[in-house]
Amino acid sequence: MAYTVLLHILNEDAVVGEIDDLPEAGSQFLALQSPRLRDGREVTYLLPETNVVLYPWARVTCIEILPTEDDEEIVTFIRE
Repeated sequence: MAYTVLLHILNEDAVVGEIDDLPEAGSQFLALQSPRLRDGREVTYLLPETNVVLYPWARVTCIEILPTEDDEEIVTFIRE
């Protein structure tokens, strides 16, 4: 199952992309597929044809796992 994540990188803008699995405790890097900025634009320091980027853990500040369409649930309160 692929996860869509928001990757916060040290001294850079956050990058959105997909990862196949959640990282293991002993991982040295994170492989991010289809890297893009939060608004969908290309990442300026990557070539346009880049599909996968390996980010070392020393550069990663934190990772946000974004909900998928299946996970999103709208809760509303109806008052009758």
